[in-house]
Amino acid sequence: MDEIEMQAADEAAVAAGGWALRPLLLAGLGLATGIAAQLILGDSVNYRMEWSALQAASLMGVTLFAAMIGFTIERRLWWASIAFGAVVGVAAGFVTWWNGAPGGWSASEGWRTMSLLLAVAIAAPLFQAARDEGAPRTPYAAVHDYAWQNVVLWFACWLFVLIVWIMAWLLASLFQLIKIELLHELLMKNWFVRALIGLAFGAALGLLREHDTVVRLLQRVVATVLAVLAPVLAIGLGLFLLALPFTGLQALWDATSATTPLLLSCAVGALILANAVIGNRLEEERRNPLLRYGAMLLAAVILPLAALAAIATGLRVGQYGYTPERLWAIVFVGIAILYGAAYLGSLVLGRLAWTARVRPANLALAFLLCGLGLLLATPLVNFNRISTDDQVGRLESGRIAAAKFDWAALAFDFGKPGRDAVERLRRSRNAAIRGKAEQAAKAESRWDLAGAAETPQRSGPKSGVLDNARVLPEGASAPKGLIDLLADKYQCRQGNLCTIFLANPAEAVVFEDSCYAGMLDEGGKAGRIVTYCGGDRFVLADGAWKDAGDRYVPSAEQRAQIAAGYPAGKVEIRPVARRQVFVGGVPVGEPFE
Repeated sequence: MDEIEMQAADEAAVAAGGWALRPLLLAGLGLATGIAAQLILGDSVNYRMEWSALQAASLMGVTLFAAMIGFTIERRLWWASIAFGAVVGVAAGFVTWWNGAPGGWSASEGWRTMSLLLAVAIAAPLFQAARDEGAPRTPYAAVHDYAWQNVVLWFACWLFVLIVWIMAWLLASLFQLIKIELLHELLMKNWFVRALIGLAFGAALGLLREHDTVVRLLQRVVATVLAVLAPVLAIGLGLFLLALPFTGLQALWDATSATTPLLLSCAVGALILANAVIGNRLEEERRNPLLRYGAMLLAAVILPLAALAAIATGLRVGQYGYTPERLWAIVFVGIAILYGAAYLGSLVLGRLAWTARVRPANLALAFLLCGLGLLLATPLVNFNRISTDDQVGRLESGRIAAAKFDWAALAFDFGKPGRDAVERLRRSRNAAIRGKAEQAAKAESRWDLAGAAETPQRSGPKSGVLDNARVLPEGASAPKGLIDLLADKYQCRQGNLCTIFLANPAEAVVFEDSCYAGMLDEGGKAGRIVTYCGGDRFVLADGAWKDAGDRYVPSAEQRAQIAAGYPAGKVEIRPVARRQVFVGGVPVGEPFE
């Protein structure tokens, strides 16, 4: 097809179902959304954790209202998209306010937001398909097509926003060369940035939706690329599962914090690539045997991957109890098991015709996932409460000592239930629990409690420091104030040997032995550069020892000499003459030899 024919086909498509005003309408809608965001947030650039519940709810409601109109509106039944956007916006705003109103945000609220957005993303193609049918019916082909189309539009629009942003900064820099600062100053204003992003996204969405052939071409390109990757991932995952009986599962369990996310990511990848191969309907299936059998292998491995993730998560929970993140992991694992069972069942029952069974299963699971996402986005299922009850139960039963308990998580990650539990534990009959709860209640941030879960209580100022330290020069005694300070530092913690070099009564340098032990390779030559190694200088000022913040890092040429001299205790401070530039009697720059 030549250029004229393609243009004619494009114009015919626009005439049949297009809407010439849509690009302008959506650009205006995007601009209005950006301005509304500015009015809601003001000049604040704070993260969501610091927004009020009303601000977060208003922003979520306005944004999703505009997004649902932009992605679903058609000239025919335009009012239905506005009504759908209004329902989604009000519901999303209410759910967001509901989460934030009782006691502010917690660290797990991000997952609730993701759950809400997932529910909305699934609801959009279901609505689009039902609107086209003019009845509460959702044909799989239409739902699947709209879902892919919306994903492609989303990423394409953000790519356009990025290009606009880069172009704006290039122009601003260009005008700066001739001393015109207006555009650069505008780009530094929050209101302009938000308005520009909204305008660019809306304009891109309107233009792309008005050129349906371009979007469908992008869909085909994306689907083709993903389909080609299907056998590659299928072979890799198949070999991984086949290797497990020979390598054993212990390595997976030893890395339980990373196992579940990796396994679930592989399962999601298998699900996406398998659907790229099978397409919307029988006529769109890839006929290449490599792609077809690759998709079948991907369908078969989803359930084993989900089962391994379930075991890894169960081990983690058994060791450390529930947290909101682990409860979310349980939800994701459960969803993966449902999809894995549906795909493996379709494969076993349908064999080569398995796609005829898996498509209805996909649609049923989409409805289930949409409802589950909306439910989990609300406080009706309170993972913070469940986690708090479990962790406090472990603490009070003695399964975990107060010194090793994660007080930072209870006080700052578990929301209002966690903070209420801290207040209750301040009145505990157990003195250790009561003392730790008092510290947690007084902490202004989780960083004030950093290390509380892993640092054991010390019976005295020398405990745990001098047991791990060598003091130089020989016969010298480290001051009590310095030892007390080092008790909360990383250099001389339990299992981490160190050397304390006393340069004079008011100055000391502390070295980590593990750093210098790695400076020589097996052949005795200078080994790797350990960038964090060096001596940390501490000084006595105003009657108290303080970290001076100075650190010395050796060069490659110096490592062999240091590695040989360090075990022998050859550590000293020598006066060194330096030269430095002075201008008007004031030192400028760093000293040099």
